[in-house]
Amino acid sequence: MDKVKVIEIKEIIIENNDLIAKELKKETDKTGTLVVNIMSSPGSGKTTFLTRTINSLKDKYKIAVLEADIDGDVDAYKIQALGVDAIQLHTGGECHLTANMVREGIAGFLDKNYDIIFLENIGNLVCPAEFDVGADVNIELLSVPEGDDKPLKYPLMFKVSDYVIVSKYDTLSYFDFDLNLFTERVKKIKKDIEVIPVSALDGFNFDSWLNILENELKNKKKADKID
Repeated sequence: MDKVKVIEIKEIIIENNDLIAKELKKETDKTGTLVVNIMSSPGSGKTTFLTRTINSLKDKYKIAVLEADIDGDVDAYKIQALGVDAIQLHTGGECHLTANMVREGIAGFLDKNYDIIFLENIGNLVCPAEFDVGADVNIELLSVPEGDDKPLKYPLMFKVSDYVIVSKYDTLSYFDFDLNLFTERVKKIKKDIEVIPVSALDGFNFDSWLNILENELKNKKKADKID
């Protein structure tokens, strides 16, 4: 009996995705636009975190946001109310953004000289980690109420992230969250990753995050000039 041909669909999908991600990265390199992919679980305070970030920087930089959800457009309207451009992307049931979705979503942005485009990925700690979306910076946002054990349960998310933002740090006294233990667990997965505790509510340590973001943007602009 002949052997059954086995096709690894997931591998093919990811290979195609990675090719599109590289093409998208080349496009944003030409414009000097920093693309920031924000990943988190639902309820981590992602939109609140993004709102404070935008309000802090929108007078200095031209900013746009691609909001991804399975359905609904609430977050896009919240962002648009801040005075920046927002596009709502419905993923048709998919639990993550892909590079092709991002390319289609920001196609109208790339000729408008944006400094920063934020991608608010769909809320979960599994699927978004598996797909390169052509971003310059990948952020994992994890809130204090979620607990310090998440690196043990979702290691890939921390492996693919460039920075880990610990949000809702103002609630630390109410929850059993050990920042030192959490950081130790994260760095076992990725030694050089930076963990930044912040509170978007009261502004605790938010300047640290903003400085990182502005430095990433400067580096992107420098690379654009060199190219």
